[in-house]
Amino acid sequence: MASPSALSRCVVSPTGKHTASLIFLHGSGDSGQGIKSWIREILKQDLAFEHIKVIFPTAPAQPYTPMMGEMSNVWFDRYKISMDSCENLESVDSMCQILTNLINDEVKTGIAKNRILLGGFSMGGAMAMHLAYRFHRDVAGVFALSGFLNKDSVVYKEIKEVKCRLPELFQWHGNADTLVLPQWGEETNKILKSLGVTTTFHSSPNMYHELNLRELHHLKAWILKQLPTDFTGAQKSQVL
Repeated sequence: MASPSALSRCVVSPTGKHTASLIFLHGSGDSGQGIKSWIREILKQDLAFEHIKVIFPTAPAQPYTPMMGEMSNVWFDRYKISMDSCENLESVDSMCQILTNLINDEVKTGIAKNRILLGGFSMGGAMAMHLAYRFHRDVAGVFALSGFLNKDSVVYKEIKEVKCRLPELFQWHGNADTLVLPQWGEETNKILKSLGVTTTFHSSPNMYHELNLRELHHLKAWILKQLPTDFTGAQKSQVL
């Protein structure tokens, strides 16, 4: 596994005072620059906010089993792309440690944990759910676009053992997705909701394994709901 220092990233800086951060994780085989450009192509502008720094890290290259062990930029290795597959926890947990360093970098600049959002597309969404619901339950929220958790995910098992507030989840899925089946996303949402997570699940007709304009507009509105421009002294108290 690559070291934390090898985790490259690109950033969309806030247009005003930086009071919140968003970490957006790409899908398998992509890059931070790749998904940033994809979003810009759809929105005709960057995913930008007055007060939120948007960070697009790139997963390190590692052997990826579904590609016959070929090297690919993936957040973790998986045995196969299926909800019924077992999780490769060693791979997932190793990356959670690396991404924790990225979260800690934001905290060191004075951004409170409850002013940080985690999310991603496809594998990036799964990674974000592991990161938030297992290791960083005090973040502002989580989003998973065309993503899912395995049927017997350790995320479910660990959530059952806690009584604290859990980050709100925003999910979106194309109902014509043939790579990550929409029912996988729906089942993930259903299980997390049954475990006490506040969730929203949206779907787009005739949408494949992709992003679309309606989805991104709804996501932006949800992000601003979780990370409003005006907030109490939570950030200030974090650094005192």
